[in-house]
Amino acid sequence: MDKVIIKDLLIRGIIGINPDERVKKQDILINIILYTDISRAAQSDDIVDAANYKDISKQVIDFVEVSSFFLVERLVTEIARLILTDHPVDRVQVRVEKPGALRFARSVGIEIERTRQDFGI
Repeated sequence: MDKVIIKDLLIRGIIGINPDERVKKQDILINIILYTDISRAAQSDDIVDAANYKDISKQVIDFVEVSSFFLVERLVTEIARLILTDHPVDRVQVRVEKPGALRFARSVGIEIERTRQDFGI
């Protein structure tokens, strides 16, 4: 299976359980690997045959900017569901990190891998 990689997508959004995290947007770092067969797009050279990473990135940005989940676990799962539901992708790996969430760590995050079957798609 081929991979399309979206690396270090930096978005500001509401995420967290602490009172200040519920009102103040913070940086959310997202990495996505889309597992898909690129052979048809490679042959046709037409974006309609591809997993359009620009459209996927925009959809994820729009989603995260208006979301307000308490847990990173929920956000990372909903991003995976969104991608698998709306795009020609068989499997997705999503990592969501909160830079600066812990005092002595660069970031804290969760990485998951899901398939269409995991969501009944």
